Amino acid sequence: MYHLKQTVTSLFAVLMMVVTFSASADETAIEVYWEDLVPEGFNELAPPSVQHNGEMSQLQPDAPTVDTFDGKRVKIPGFVVPLEGTAELTTEFLLVPYFGACIHVPPPPSNQIVYVKFEEGVRIDNIYDAIWVTGELSTDGWKGDIASVGYRLKGEAVEGF
Repeated sequence: MYHLKQTVTSLFAVLMMVVTFSASADETAIEVYWEDLVPEGFNELAPPSVQHNGEMSQLQPDAPTVDTFDGKRVKIPGFVVPLEGTAELTTEFLLVPYFGACIHVPPPPSNQIVYVKFEEGVRIDNIYDAIWVTGELSTDGWKGDIASVGYRLKGEAVEGF
């Protein structure tokens, strides 16, 4: 009886280690960079911007996306263009590859913008600094007053880049 109990206890310990390892593997976000979000052969550089009536226009609002990371937990670096929230917590923002995109210069192609939403909001200490954003990526587009967007991300975490 003692050996049976010891065997069951050992098997339970091994099973718990396997389950813990599997959960840890599932929790690891895939690092995704902006070039990963552009289909092969697509010219990701937008043509020189034009201004219409003093407004900057996005010249590639329907740029093609890639579905490689659709539904996956990813981690993407970029800069924040705030959309919704309070002074303390941001609930919605655009993540862009370079500072000033969509504000000081025309928006990049839609496949170079990610719409990010945090249900509870997240603290963004300094919108001038690059950050990593982790969450589930989707190829569902989004359209706002600022730009058309190729990707959405259900935000989980933000950290410094």
